Order: sequence, then structure tokens, then C-alpha cells
Amino acid sequence: MGRSLRIVGGEVYDPANGINGAIKEICVEDGKIVESCTGPADVIDAANLVVMPGGVDIHTHIGSPAVNAARGFRPEDHRHMHFSAKPGMRSGVGSTVPSTFATGYLYAQMGYTTVMEGANAPIGVRHTHEELIDIPIVDKGLYIELGSNEFILKFIKAGEMEKVKRYVAWLLRSLKAYGVKLVNPGGVEQWKYGKDVKNLDDKVHYFDVTPRQILKALSWANESLGLPHSIHLHANSLGTPNNYLTTLDTMQTLEGSRLHVAHAQFHSYGGENWGGFCSKAAEIAEYINTHPNITTDIGQIVFGDATTITADGPWQYRLYKLSKNKWYNQDIEVESGCGIVPYTYRENNFVNSLQWAIGLELFLLIRDPWRVFLSTDHPNGGPFYFYPWIIRLLMDKPFRDEMLKRVHKRVMPETILKALDREYTLYEIAIISRAGPARALGLKHKGHLGVGADADITIYSKDSDKEQMFEHPVYVIKSGETVLRDGEIVHSPAGKTLFVIPPDVGEMDPTFKTEFENYYTIRYQNFPIDIEDIPNREAIPVGDPR
Repeated sequence: MGRSLRIVGGEVYDPANGINGAIKEICVEDGKIVESCTGPADVIDAANLVVMPGGVDIHTHIGSPAVNAARGFRPEDHRHMHFSAKPGMRSGVGSTVPSTFATGYLYAQMGYTTVMEGANAPIGVRHTHEELIDIPIVDKGLYIELGSNEFILKFIKAGEMEKVKRYVAWLLRSLKAYGVKLVNPGGVEQWKYGKDVKNLDDKVHYFDVTPRQILKALSWANESLGLPHSIHLHANSLGTPNNYLTTLDTMQTLEGSRLHVAHAQFHSYGGENWGGFCSKAAEIAEYINTHPNITTDIGQIVFGDATTITADGPWQYRLYKLSKNKWYNQDIEVESGCGIVPYTYRENNFVNSLQWAIGLELFLLIRDPWRVFLSTDHPNGGPFYFYPWIIRLLMDKPFRDEMLKRVHKRVMPETILKALDREYTLYEIAIISRAGPARALGLKHKGHLGVGADADITIYSKDSDKEQMFEHPVYVIKSGETVLRDGEIVHSPAGKTLFVIPPDVGEMDPTFKTEFENYYTIRYQNFPIDIEDIPNREAIPVGDPR
């Protein structure tokens, strides 16, 4: 039997169950929320404290071959932060790309208990799992990147849609992954020839397929398999002026199908060039407002150092040319690519300041908090541990206005931020950082405090300074065990790895194994990951296949 716990007297914010600040007792047994404890229980007096589910991050980059390459590429990053070993803990380093142990501790210190690794080339997933297993406390899953996978492109070119679906199912099953990710569909493959796709109908070299076809095919496969999360999309033309038109075209292409638009801030730009750079957040927000099939995370930038890591090689090359910073680029066999460029977002830089404002405009203009989620696209927009600062910006208009005065003077006339009076409530913060991401991921036992949910609970002190409040939880409870008390990590358990087992939709064509052996540097039989290689694991049910 596990620990029994009663949390009494707390002001509870549990949007999935419609609880908005009610004083309510929370009971825990065997790592789950229960109606009431059946026997003696430890008691936490939460009077005058705020109780929420543990945080859920739908999009972050915390462990993969790309993240590990970024750590090696940026030795200077290691000097900025160091976690000394304490009883039950391990040492860690890193600022924008923390090491595995530091990552788990930093998330737990904000009250987060579930995180999703945002992009992985299939061939590197074995490495990713090793890193995720090493990250303490939090539960985690990963998305596999398929937007430029050559087998996918080949099947689409041949019109063999059933093979697309079977291949996606085979990959998810073989790699113990959670969902399907697309990065600059077609553009990553095009970059292998030093080019990019210009629009959704630009044909990819050799395969003669378009980004629009890739989007439709993988969305169809995802829905046909009944996967709990929609396709998770890093859209084409990231970071470039006037890319909002591509973003709108993309959303229109998948109208009626579930879609998660990752880091929308980087896809909401207007202007024909950087000199005419402007916000198109209002246009993107309005489309999302009128199309309930879409969810999004913002990719809010924070000022200071960042490390950009993405399969989107064409964008990374552009950023290298713009910033003159060092640049890393890799072609990943027949699957994807990788680029890394260190970057610093500065308050006195017009483009950076307007990017900051665009993210906040999206947060404030998208009306339904159940469909817009907190992220920095860590570490692309800045480190995830700045979430409390972003929460303060959303909840405190005077603080937002003060920041607006500090940034580049050209931003004020270029943004509607000053005119936006909306201030997020605690209930809405609980949605965008907990209940909403869990619902979008199909994690029915996460992001809420109802009976049967995982006992992942964060308790905050009330504070008018919301940055301080969310930066320093009083308690963090993971699966019923107290892992943080008064700001200090007191227990460092292993988190679970979450993955899906897709339905049986048939075996791959016999020629697939031969082609795999011909093109990969790994043997076919060595590619799948044994379930026993993931010690703490949980399979998430899928819906009914179509």
C-alpha cells in the first residue's frame, strides 16, 4: 500500500472539474486521487494556500540527440547554473540546455509534473529514451518527427495511404512514442539540397510531393489510428516575415481535422522583409477563435540567452546569417535534420521586442484558454523556467505595461498590447498550464484533481506578485509523494515514460524491410526498442481506429 494523504483547507483550482477557488479537501491513496482516505493519513494544512494539479508542458525540448548536441555545442552554457548534489539528488549543470537531472529539478521547482519532448528523428529515439529515463520526478513522453521522412514521402508519391498509416503505427509501436510531429513539412528534406519549400504547393525535390499533401496524409493517418493527440505541427516558414499567410493556409488545409500548432508566436509575422516586420497575431488569433479543431502553444520569447534547436535547417541557416553566431547542421539519414544556433533576445532589439509582444497578443486575443497553452518552445524562445515571469505578464496588466515601456520604442505603435486589458485569472492559468494541455494530449488522468487522477499536486502560497507565487511552490506532490517542500527538493523519484500502443492495422509490405536495410545504418531487427528497456512506463489508450 502506498502513502495516504489529506490536503485540507486549500483554495482549489481544478478547471477540468469546474472547481474555481473552492475550499476543498483532496485525498490521496496509492498515488491516485480518491474520494476519501480509508484509513490513517498524513495531513497537509493548506489553509490560505492555492492548490492546483501538477503542471503539464505540451511542448519542450529537454532530451534527445539534438539537445545533447546543443549541450556539447555550448560549453559556455554550463557555467551559468549548477545543482550541487544533496541526499537523494544528483548534480547538474546548464542554463538554456540543462542536463537531465537539472531539468527534472527545475520543472519540479515550478510545480510541473508532466512534460512532452517536442521533436525526435526516429533513429535517435533510443537515445532520447535514455535521457528521459534519466530526468527525475516528472513523467514524460515524446513525439516522432515525420514531416520529411523519406518513407512517408515515397508512400505519398505512390498514393499508398494505407502504407502511410501502417508505417506511422509501426514507428509508434517500435519506438514507444506518444505522438506524430511535423517540422517544416517537406522543407527539411528540401534542405538536404540547400533549398526550402516556398509555399504549401511547392514540390519537394525528387519525391514530387508538396507540404499540403504531407499535412493531409499524416493528419489522416493520425486520425485513422485514433491517437490521443492530434498531429503536432511546426509549420512551414517559421520565423520569416509574412509567414502568417502560410500559417493561415496551413490551418485552412486541415479545417475540420484536429491540429496542434506549435509555438504560434514564431508563425504570426507580417511584413515583406525585416524592415517592415509587423504583428499578425490578431489574424492568427481570430482564425483560431473561430475554429475549435485547433489548439496551440505560444512559444513566448523571454529576454536573455536561448539556444535554438530544430530540425528546420533552412530557418537555422537564416538565423545563422542574421545573428553571425556559431551554427550546427546535421542531415539525419532518411528521416530529418538538425540545426543549432545560440541566440540572445534583447529588449533593445526591435524584432525581438515585437516577437515578445506578438506572443502576449496571442495569449490575450485567443479567447478560449482551453486551446492555448503556456510554452517558450524551450529552449528556442528561452528557458522553460521563465514560465512564472510569463504568468505574471498575463495576470498583471500594470506589469505588462511597464515591460512595454522598457522594450524598443518602435514596438509601442506596432502592437495592440497596450489596449488589451485582459488579465488571466488563477482559474485560467490552471487551464493553460495544466488542464488544457492534458486534455489536448488525451491524458485523462493528468491535469486535474478528480477521483482516479494521478496524485500530481502543486500547492502555492498566495502572493500579489504572481511571478514569486509560481516560482516558489510550498509543496509539490508527485504520484502521492512529496518531492518539494518550501522550495527544496526533498525526494527525487523516477518519473514514468508515457507512450501509445496504436491499433493493429496490418504489417508493413515485405519489401519495406529490404528497403530499410538498404538505406539505414542500423539493422532492421535492432531498430525497435524492447519494452523492458523502459523501466517505468505507462501505455496510454488510443481511440477507435477508423
